[in-house]
Amino acid sequence: MNKENFEKGLKTRREVLGAQYVDNAVASADDFNRPMQELVTEYCWNEIWNRPGLDRRTRSIINLSMLTALNRPHELKLHVKGAINNGLSKQDIQEIFLQTAIYCGVPAAIDSFRTAKEVFKEMGI
Repeated sequence: MNKENFEKGLKTRREVLGAQYVDNAVASADDFNRPMQELVTEYCWNEIWNRPGLDRRTRSIINLSMLTALNRPHELKLHVKGAINNGLSKQDIQEIFLQTAIYCGVPAAIDSFRTAKEVFKEMGI
């Protein structure tokens, strides 16, 4: 693990997903899953999220779409919060999920709407 890249990724990860969630994930890592936390933080959150080619808002749009397609509600929940933190509105997220209904299937989109409603309620929006 490259400590400098890990720290850069940790900063981005906190800004997008929230410090409390990220700090808890890192602190609760054990010998089994710590390598995954390090990999995700260094490569996903630094090497990819910090690339200059796309802004964070656009990356959030892509993630919400892909996570809907993959039916990953736990990750989707995190990235709905991240999308709000990256400047997307509820209406933006609504449009993304309507688009995914056509290309990924109605059941997947319905689950994403359901997950997003939980997040909006938790966030008070």
